[in-house]
Amino acid sequence: MPRWRPTRTVVASIGVAAVAWVWFAIGLFVHTPPVAGWALLMLAVPIAMSAAWRAGAAGRTFWRYASGGMAGLGLASISAARDYFSGEQAGQHIGGVTAGLYVASLMAFLIGLLRIPGAQRSRVEWTRFGLDVATMVVTVTTFSWYLVLPRWESWTRGTAAGAASIVVITTAAIIGMLAFVKVSFTGTGPIDRRALYVLAMTGAVGAGGGAMAPLLADRPYLNTGHVLLPTTSLLVCLAADRQIRASRVGVPPPRPLPRRPSVMPYTAVLATGALLLSAAASGTGNLLVVAAGSFVVTLLVATRQVLALRDNVRLLDDLDARQRQLAHQAGHDGLTGLANRTVLVREITAALAGGSPDVTVALLDLDDFKAINDDLGHPVGDALLGAVGVRVSAQMPDGCLVARLGGDEYALLLRGDHTPVVAAIAADLRRPLHAGGHELVVEASIGLAPAQPGDTADELLRRADVAMYEAKSQGKGRHVVYHERMDHRTAEQSRVAADLRGALDTDQLHLLYQPIVAMPGGELFGVEALVRWTHPVRGPIGPNLFIPAAERTGLIVPLGAWILEEACRQAVSWRQTMGAAAPRTVSVNVSARQLREAGFAEEVAAVLLRTGLPPDVLTVEITETAVFDGGTALDELKSIAALGVKIALDDFGTGHSSLGLLRTCPADILKVDKSFVDDVTGGGEPAVIVAALLTISDGMRLRAVAEGVETAEQAAELHRLGYRYAQGYFYARPLPAGEIDTYRPAGLTPAPGPGALV
Repeated sequence: MPRWRPTRTVVASIGVAAVAWVWFAIGLFVHTPPVAGWALLMLAVPIAMSAAWRAGAAGRTFWRYASGGMAGLGLASISAARDYFSGEQAGQHIGGVTAGLYVASLMAFLIGLLRIPGAQRSRVEWTRFGLDVATMVVTVTTFSWYLVLPRWESWTRGTAAGAASIVVITTAAIIGMLAFVKVSFTGTGPIDRRALYVLAMTGAVGAGGGAMAPLLADRPYLNTGHVLLPTTSLLVCLAADRQIRASRVGVPPPRPLPRRPSVMPYTAVLATGALLLSAAASGTGNLLVVAAGSFVVTLLVATRQVLALRDNVRLLDDLDARQRQLAHQAGHDGLTGLANRTVLVREITAALAGGSPDVTVALLDLDDFKAINDDLGHPVGDALLGAVGVRVSAQMPDGCLVARLGGDEYALLLRGDHTPVVAAIAADLRRPLHAGGHELVVEASIGLAPAQPGDTADELLRRADVAMYEAKSQGKGRHVVYHERMDHRTAEQSRVAADLRGALDTDQLHLLYQPIVAMPGGELFGVEALVRWTHPVRGPIGPNLFIPAAERTGLIVPLGAWILEEACRQAVSWRQTMGAAAPRTVSVNVSARQLREAGFAEEVAAVLLRTGLPPDVLTVEITETAVFDGGTALDELKSIAALGVKIALDDFGTGHSSLGLLRTCPADILKVDKSFVDDVTGGGEPAVIVAALLTISDGMRLRAVAEGVETAEQAAELHRLGYRYAQGYFYARPLPAGEIDTYRPAGLTPAPGPGALV
C-alpha cells in the first residue's frame, strides 16, 4: 500500500479533535462557555459522515451504514444540546429521546457489521467462542459491580436520565466488542481489516469515556461528549481513509484467520480470583457477588478446557488415521488401490531371496486404451483402470500380488504354474466392464518372465516388458513368455538412439514452450521447455518413443544438455527483446540419469555462465523417483539449488509419494499431476488430494503449480482451492519460441489441441 499522507478530511478532523481536547482541558480548571463545546460537535460529525460515504463509493455497504450512524450521532448531539440548554437535563444526563437517537445510530453500525460476509466456523469453534464471550462478560460485570456500580448509583440516584446514560454506554461497549470479534473470529470480507480495527476503537472510546461521566458531576458546563464525539469522528475518518487507500490497490486474497491459543479465559480466572482475595481482605459487603462471579468464570473456563481436551483427542485420532492412510498410500496406487512399484519390487526381491519355486513376473498392458481416453474422456478411462484392477485381483491366487505401475500397465507376481492364472485373467477381461456409464470390452497384452537363478526384480521386470511388447507386436489380447531372441527390440531402440544422436548434430530437434500462467487471469508467468523431433525420413517422432530410447542408451545425457543450453539461450533472448514481459522462469526437465552423472551441477553452472542467464530464472524439473533413493542424484540437486536455480518436483503424487522427500529435497515448486487435476471438480479423493497438496505446499513455502488444466471448471475450482499457478491446454498448447512474445491470456475458452500435456 502506498505511503500514507493525511487527506484534507483527516487534517480537518484532527484539527477539530485537537481544539475540542484543548477546550475540554481548560474547562477542567476554569469555567468555559458550554456553547463552544457543542459547536465543535456540529463541525466534527459532518466531516466523518463525508469520509464514511466516500469509503462506501466502491460498493462497500458497511460504510454506508457507518455514514448513517454518524448522521444519527449528529442528531443525538443536537438533541443532547437541546436537553442541556433547555434545562431539562443537567450535567452529563441525557433524556429518553436523546438516548434513543444514540442507540439507533449505534445500531446502524451494528447492522453494517453483521452484513459483512465472514469465514465459516465449526460448531465446536462457535461453542468455544461463546464460552470465551461469556467469560469476558461475567468478568467485566463482576469488576463493574465491585468497582463502578456503587459510584454510578450515587451519581444517577436511580433517575431515568441515569438509566438512559447506562444504556448508551453499554450499547457502545457492545458495538466495540462485536467489531473486534468480527475481525478476529469471522473475518472482514471485502472490508480492510485494519480499517475495521480502527473503527472498533470508537466503541471502546465511547464506552470508556461515558463511564467517566460521574467524575464531572461538579462541572455541569462540561460534557464528555465534547471530546468523545470529535475523537470518534477522527477515528471514523482514519478508518475510512484506510479503506479508500486499500480499495485503490485492490482487495488482497483472503488470509487464513489466526488460530492462536487464547489466554483471555485464564487471565479472567486470575483477575476474578485476585478480586475475590481483595474483597475478602477488605471485608467488603460485595464479597458474595465477587465470589459468585469468580465461581462462574472458573466453571466457564473449566468447561472450555474440557471441550478443548475432547477436540485434541479427536485431532490425535484423525492424525493417527491420516498417518495410517499416508503409509498405505506410500505403497499403493491412488487410482486403483493396488500395490505400486515400490511394494512390487520388494515382494519380488523377497520371493527370489526366499528361494520360492516357479516365480514368474508378468506385465499386463491394455490394448487401445489411448483410444478410450481420447474418445470417451479421462474420467471413463480412469474408471476403466479401476475396474480392470478389480477383475485382475479377483483371479489372483493366495500368495500372489497385482500392482499398477502407471498408465494402463499392471504387474503381477505369480507363484507356481502361471498358465491357468493368465488364462483366467485374459478370459475375465473379455467380459464387458462397466466404467463411467459405459459397457466396455477390453483386451490386454501380457508378457511373462519366469525367474531363473541369479535373477533380480529389475531384470524380471525388464524381461516381462520385452515380452509384453512382443505380445503387442503379434496382435491384441495375447500373452507371450519371454525368450532371449526378443531382445531385438533393444536393438531397435539402439537404432532410434543412433538416429537421435545424428539429430542432435543436424538441427532435427527443436523446443516448444508450454506457458505457465498466473491464475485466474492466465497472465504469462513462465514456460516449460518441451523437446520435439522431426526425422528427415520418418517425420515427427513423439517423445514417448525417443525419450525412453535415450534413457536406456544413456543418450539422455547429451540430449538433456542440448535442451538445457537451448532453453537458457532462448530465455536470455526473451529478456533482451521482451524486457519485463519476458517469462519470469524457464523450466527444463532433467532425468534421473542426468542427475546420477557426477558433475551435472557444474554443467548447469557453466551453461548459466555461457548464456548469461540469472540462476533464479532457471527451474530444473525432476520427478520424485529421480531422487527418492538419495545418493549422487540428491547431492547434485542440492548443488544446483545452491547456485540459486529453482527446483520443481514434477508429477508429484504419482511415484513414491513420500512426504519425507519434501524435507530432504531442496524443492521450491510442487507440480500437481494432471491425474489429480482431471477429477478435481467432482469432489472425492482427487479433490481432497489436490487440496492437501496445496496445504503442504503453503506450509513448506513451496509454489504449487497445477498441471494439465483443460477446462474452465477445473481452473475455477483450482483457483477456489487456493492455486495461483497452472499450465495446460485450457490456457495454451506448447508454442514455438517466436510466439511467446505474442501470448495473451486466454483463460475463458480452451486452446485447440488434444487433452494431455506431454
